[in-house]
Amino acid sequence: MGARLSLSNHKASSSDLSEVSQNDACKRQRTSSSFWDEDPRLIPNLPDEIAIQILARLPRVNHFNAKLVSRSWKTALTSKELYELRKELGTTEEWLYILTKIDNHKLVWYALDPISQIWQRLPLMPNVAAEDATRRGISGLWLWNMVGSGIIGDAIRGLIGRKDALDQIPFCGCAIGSVNGSLYVIGGFCRASAMKRVWRYDPIVNSWSEASSMSIGRAYCKTSVLNNKLYVVGGVTRGRGGLTPLQSAEVFDPCSNIWSEVPSMPFSKAQVLPTAFLADLLKPIATGMTSYRGKLYVPQSLYCWPFFVDVGGEVYDPETNLWVDMPTGMGEGWPAKQAGTKLSVIVDGELYALDPSSSLDSARIKVYDHQDDSWKIIEGDVPIHDLIDSESPYLLAGFLGKLHVITKGANHNISVMQADRQNRFDSAPSTSSVTLGESLQELSETVSGSSENIWRVVATRSAGSAELVSCQILDI
Repeated sequence: MGARLSLSNHKASSSDLSEVSQNDACKRQRTSSSFWDEDPRLIPNLPDEIAIQILARLPRVNHFNAKLVSRSWKTALTSKELYELRKELGTTEEWLYILTKIDNHKLVWYALDPISQIWQRLPLMPNVAAEDATRRGISGLWLWNMVGSGIIGDAIRGLIGRKDALDQIPFCGCAIGSVNGSLYVIGGFCRASAMKRVWRYDPIVNSWSEASSMSIGRAYCKTSVLNNKLYVVGGVTRGRGGLTPLQSAEVFDPCSNIWSEVPSMPFSKAQVLPTAFLADLLKPIATGMTSYRGKLYVPQSLYCWPFFVDVGGEVYDPETNLWVDMPTGMGEGWPAKQAGTKLSVIVDGELYALDPSSSLDSARIKVYDHQDDSWKIIEGDVPIHDLIDSESPYLLAGFLGKLHVITKGANHNISVMQADRQNRFDSAPSTSSVTLGESLQELSETVSGSSENIWRVVATRSAGSAELVSCQILDI
């Protein structure tokens, strides 16, 4: 955001306007400096203990202009103490952060305040890949190239195990995550080398910085947060014979800025293939990860490009530090996005996924019922266009206690759609004897028998030729 400027209606020469503007600016500067020198308190005649309580209640969308009031206000509004106080007061705000990719492969982040519906553009990410390229004598590569397009992603998957084609890959996918109020950009490929580097965006000071590197370089890995720690699993790295999928996992503690090892995924389904030929042909990969009911759930696939075979998945329990097989119904019914990728989101403790297979221009929302180990359709059609042609036709997010779908329509606008399902749940029986499965079944019947559209657009912005890449929620 920026300040809003207006011009007066009277006419004046450019020199007069310049002189008046400069004089006024000098007067304001002298007045402001003198004023704050005389009373250094955050708010005159108020103790700073009370003033900081007032600033902690100020909506974040107003922070930009509030920082211009004085140096002391800017210091206060960019302090960790103020945001800790916001947590204590319950005045934190959930903002949606959307990553897009422009034609020239530059990555651009946007932040949305869902209450004011005001968008902000984040600072550009550091030129990390170019720095790595300089170290290796390579030029012309950028970190914003690191989230690969569908074409590059296809090339990566198709080239696994082929050493002769490694140098043909100029860039491909870093992972995106968020923990402890910050965004993280993790790993990726720079030419044929997998990167270990991690970059962090701090919304408090509105800047990027480098965090601790991972123990191993990886691209196309999956991320999720559990117990305020960022977990990374799978992905692809460069082996002696070419690009190979990873079974390893590690966890990042934002408080200590340290990565620690996690037991590797067993990929037990890949160990029981009937022949050595199939075992060598089919590569096991992690196709998603979500934190659900205190554990990490990782759907998996076996593939030989372009063929994918879902094989359920595995679950990591941090208390036992062990992996176990995912429940059968959960793994077999988990809807896939494209090329085996499986997105999901948690809203009010429930696991949601979007199934794009219903038609060419719409999709269905499914929710997992852990009581009977099955996925159920609980919402009407989601209006999503260009499911086939678009690389990332939709993203899922959960904030303000509701499910959201982010899409890019035929008008080249990014739309944030919210599922208004509160009345639907209110209509379901509320007695304790009713199971979740029964409630979802009744809800599904209610929705399917109604022609009312439960989806409403809560925010839009022009995207032009930009493509959706990823999204995260920060609550600070």
